[in-house]
Amino acid sequence: MSISVPGSKLDEVVAFYVKALEPLRYVEMMRFPGVVGLGADGVPDFWIGTQESAKGGETHIAFSAKERALVNSFHAAALKAGAENNGDPGPRPQYTPTYYSAYARDPMGNNVEVVCHCPEEAAKSQ
Repeated sequence: MSISVPGSKLDEVVAFYVKALEPLRYVEMMRFPGVVGLGADGVPDFWIGTQESAKGGETHIAFSAKERALVNSFHAAALKAGAENNGDPGPRPQYTPTYYSAYARDPMGNNVEVVCHCPEEAAKSQ
């Protein structure tokens, strides 16, 4: 899941969610220009970004998958359903060493992602 906030409010909003989600063990895990990833147990699954960092004001919707094969299946199904390819299935080591995802644009232009955080070795045994 992700939300967009005014650029001037990014640090304030991140600080709020870090405190509010502390009981769920959420912490700030990653920071890129205009985007911050929060998560628990080593998995950033809640992203806060500035409205300026969103491409064309899009919403970013992310779903988790337990297997890399499901990421691949999502991407194929989304394209078959008419989505625009916004990123082929594959590893994204710039995020985390086990990040494997695919992206598609829905009919409204939103960025839809499915991500698996399973190690490559686990994926090979599937």
